[in-house]
Amino acid sequence: MSFEIIKMAFESLLSNKTRTVLSMLGIIIGVSTVIAVFGVGKGVEATVNKQFQGLSANSLLITSNQERGATASSKFKASDGQTIKNEAEHIKDVTVLARGSATVSFGKESGNFSAMGVGANYFQVSNYKIASGRFFDDTEVLNRAKIVVLGSTAVETLFPDGDNPLGQSIVIKGKNYEIIGVLSKIGSSFGPVSPDESLFIPYTTAEANVLGDRAQVMINATVDDINNVALAIESVTAVLREAHNLKSGQTDDFRIRDAGSMVATAQESAKLMTTFLMVIAAITLLVSGIGIMNVMFVTVAERTKEIGIAKAIGGKQSDILSQFLLESVVLSMIGGLLGIILGSVALYFINRSGLITIAYTTQGPLIGFSFSVFVGIFFGFVPAFKASRLDPVDALRSE
Repeated sequence: MSFEIIKMAFESLLSNKTRTVLSMLGIIIGVSTVIAVFGVGKGVEATVNKQFQGLSANSLLITSNQERGATASSKFKASDGQTIKNEAEHIKDVTVLARGSATVSFGKESGNFSAMGVGANYFQVSNYKIASGRFFDDTEVLNRAKIVVLGSTAVETLFPDGDNPLGQSIVIKGKNYEIIGVLSKIGSSFGPVSPDESLFIPYTTAEANVLGDRAQVMINATVDDINNVALAIESVTAVLREAHNLKSGQTDDFRIRDAGSMVATAQESAKLMTTFLMVIAAITLLVSGIGIMNVMFVTVAERTKEIGIAKAIGGKQSDILSQFLLESVVLSMIGGLLGIILGSVALYFINRSGLITIAYTTQGPLIGFSFSVFVGIFFGFVPAFKASRLDPVDALRSE
């Protein structure tokens, strides 16, 4: 392909700037949509994976059933975790979380934080790291010790001067709790709760002295073998019904969910949403490709005489084909590059808004740009081929 053909292609596009911009608009929107879809879709998948990172396929999530209206009240509580661990079959380990809120004070400073009543193994399961101090142990949980581990933001609020919080006592509901540890800054959150803005105390202490019946309790029970999940669910159900004195015919006041199925369903939903949005982006690019084809057909009609002259003075059929095909490809490539810029800017502002988690990937721009080039070649070939096949005599006679 000679430099002259490339030059003529660019001159043709620049000669009608309005038509060129309008032709590229669909490509720009399509490619930017592809990039946004990949960023949002991968971000949602990452969020799902992070939220369930402490769960495995052989985990059971057990919560109160009261919110579903199954019973007038629920006896489900954090201490049920120990009952399940001691009595249920096929259960290897149990992690307890009792969640609520509490007003905390230290000297003149105070704040309202998420109060998390947890077991000693909760920190390991959640992959939380300690910045200073230590986590509490099983003995302290059993003894309802008045100790607390603070999130990084909670420390900044209660100790604005940067004093060492370890060994200090904060006041929760009129009682002193010794600070034994500070979590490393995490940054992300599990749903509406941020570990950085939370305080962690033994769940036995939380149930007895801090949260009481107001706690939202979740128990994560690990089954000894994935093949025993169904048997474990039956055993846990029987143990809790007996512990809650539920008679035959009474509805369970607790709910057991298979974590493996939950994770798979959540991941599938995220992928389905990404696929759906990708289809919309593909349709946009398809429509823009049809627009480019129509524009190229009009261009060929307008330049029929020019094509006839070029052929009359020795222009080859391949040269004419290359020129018009190049115009279409350049049109789509420029639109693809502008789409990448627009999509990246859109992702930046979406991420800054904090409304949704964004994952930046090279996959989106690569697929978007590749698709835009494909659109230019595919939809530009027919008009270019038509131009190259014009009879020079007929072309010269056209007005």
